[in-house]
Amino acid sequence: MQISGAEIVVRCLQEEGVEFVFGYPGGAVLEIYDAIFRQDAFKHVLVRHEQAAVHAADAYSRSSDKVGVALVTSGPGATNAVTGIATAYMDSIPMVVLSGQVSTPAIGLDAFQEVDMVGITRPCVKHNFLVKDVAELADTIKKAFYIAKTGRPGPVVVDIPKDVTQALAEFRYPESVHIRSYVPVTRGHPGQIKKAVNLLLEAKRPYVYIGGGAVQGNASAEVTEFVRMLGVPCTNTLMGLGAYPGTDRQFLGMLGMHGTYEANMAMQYCDVLVAVGARFDDRVVSVPEHFLSQPKKIIHIDVDPSSIAKRVKVDVPIVGDVKHVLREMIDLLRHQGTAPNPQHLSDWWETIEGWRKHDCLLYTPSDALIKPQYVVQKLYEITGGNAIVTSDVGQHQMWAAQYYRYNRPKQWLNSGGLGTMGFGLPAAIGAQLANPDAQVACITGEGSIQMNIQELSTAKQYHTPVKVVALNNLYLGMVRQWQEFFYGTRYSESYMDSLPDFVKIAEAYGHVGFKIEKPSDVEPVLREAFSPALKERLVFMDFRTDQSENVFPMVQNGKGLDQMDLPPHMHKVQGVPFENNRDYGNMC
Repeated sequence: MQISGAEIVVRCLQEEGVEFVFGYPGGAVLEIYDAIFRQDAFKHVLVRHEQAAVHAADAYSRSSDKVGVALVTSGPGATNAVTGIATAYMDSIPMVVLSGQVSTPAIGLDAFQEVDMVGITRPCVKHNFLVKDVAELADTIKKAFYIAKTGRPGPVVVDIPKDVTQALAEFRYPESVHIRSYVPVTRGHPGQIKKAVNLLLEAKRPYVYIGGGAVQGNASAEVTEFVRMLGVPCTNTLMGLGAYPGTDRQFLGMLGMHGTYEANMAMQYCDVLVAVGARFDDRVVSVPEHFLSQPKKIIHIDVDPSSIAKRVKVDVPIVGDVKHVLREMIDLLRHQGTAPNPQHLSDWWETIEGWRKHDCLLYTPSDALIKPQYVVQKLYEITGGNAIVTSDVGQHQMWAAQYYRYNRPKQWLNSGGLGTMGFGLPAAIGAQLANPDAQVACITGEGSIQMNIQELSTAKQYHTPVKVVALNNLYLGMVRQWQEFFYGTRYSESYMDSLPDFVKIAEAYGHVGFKIEKPSDVEPVLREAFSPALKERLVFMDFRTDQSENVFPMVQNGKGLDQMDLPPHMHKVQGVPFENNRDYGNMC
């Protein structure tokens, strides 16, 4: 029996076990929406902006083991989705975005609501397709899901002209996919794995650097076993938080531009570094030449061969799925029955504890002003460290990364690579739908929340009781911090002097709102927000925080990891920046 292309799309999504489709209708996709109306296998979530649809699908994927799906119309619907697609691409999130297109005879003729979606998204997708024949539709969607979730994950766009959704064809969904030009490597080379293990066992100052690939590769258990088996220190990138328990002694905290003192110093002065699913990006190692000025051997494990040695030369490259590679390394270590030299390891830990004792995340409490760090700490305490936390981008994002301890993967959802303001609220909605019984908190700022604040309407319609924690300092905080540090306190367009009443906005959308101005009210309001009485309600908390607070530590552009700007209580430590003394023994 023949069915329409629109019905084929719906049947394909059913075959893939799709639970939610996040989207917004329009002329080019009305056939698909009509087919969705006539089925009940999956649910459609109507957002208020296409960017939010893609962010919600993205977070749905990040917080589960499924591929997120978004559906947008042609023209502005497609272009509105691009920011969300680029966000997912930078963070390697598996997602399929279905976009409507004008009918095939009209393509290239500047038809109403026509854009070249394939051309526009080519730089920010893992792959994209334009389907011109309804007979190829099912095969294409099957390929899209396969490509999105295998190898290094990423978003795949399927652009579907309206006449293709109207045309008829028999439905046959492939059981498997074979793409001759796309064969991801999953198993690491045995010789390279053996070389890496031997190099690691000879190390005096070993260090494990864990990125988002460990989260996306579901390798948290292997990472944890590997680090604990060796007894070595480890660090996570912003995207890797949760891959290793954040409360464990061997975890030194996040590293990079706003990483901890001990994590950055260990990164700079280790002698053997194991990089697991990380890409040595500019916010992590800053300047490669400075990073490599201290001699070190680097083992780099990644499923994406193009990520290996892209910015930093490595000594032992291992292409493969990090989960499989670590399992093989663990088995080899267990078989050999060997471990790093205990004396060398003891000396290394003594040095690290010396760095750690400075407590670089210490801040000065206040009885008069709400400290943003305090809000995040109290959120962690009240939720027992178990909440799924989404964030937007800026100072609040860094405080959320520093002061909430993430003990499991897929618990921390943020736009790391692209740095997208407006991500937090739709992401919280997507995460809540993926995890209906979980506590979901969106840590945001007064600037970011207004990028997609209309999604408070979506949250109301679909009963997603997320808790919005707005750290409101009346500034675009990170912009203000940079202007203070590097632009002579010329706060050009970073002050927000016409903010709305967020409590009234929340209430207008049918939610609960609180305005918190005193430190003594922080804990009571958070407890009320997460109480059984408000369990089923979205709660918007507008915390008026200290405007002068900055994020520390901070590595300035062009500086090395051991050249951090440190908080006031560590200024004496800053007197030994090691710039003139590169001898490790003398330094420590």
